[in-house]
Amino acid sequence: MSELFKEIKATAVETHTIPIPVRIAGLAIIITRCVGLLLLFSTLGYDGMLDFVHRSVQAWDSTLIFIASQLIVCLEIHCAFRLMRGENRGRWGYLLAQIVVCSYLMMASMGWIWPEIFSLSGDSNGEIFSALFWHKFPDLVVILLLFMPASSRLFFRARGE
Repeated sequence: MSELFKEIKATAVETHTIPIPVRIAGLAIIITRCVGLLLLFSTLGYDGMLDFVHRSVQAWDSTLIFIASQLIVCLEIHCAFRLMRGENRGRWGYLLAQIVVCSYLMMASMGWIWPEIFSLSGDSNGEIFSALFWHKFPDLVVILLLFMPASSRLFFRARGE
């Protein structure tokens, strides 16, 4: 029984050594994804969500993109928990997920790939790039919090991964 309390005490001490930028970044990832899903459900409503899922599963390619989008959200949340535990793979996984998402959004918005389940609207390439930048700006801030401050870099380097 005393071993259990030693582990809990060690975990509590480790959470105080997490740098503030890493803690903010991890919480921001989790909160933005959860709030984003709640806002989507609030905007579309129950019938709208059912219609969205129904339209997404009409063909194999749109079904794969729909499933991949759900997996990306789960991966981002998993990466947030990993990086808050000090695992370097968490921040690199999050960066990789953002590269994949930005690449898909840009290609789908430009009309280079089909189906365009998730795309941004714009009349010109400049408007699309601007919409993409402002859409992904919070994720860019999170990435900067994970990679730029010296405390974040030292935290992940000291963890030895």
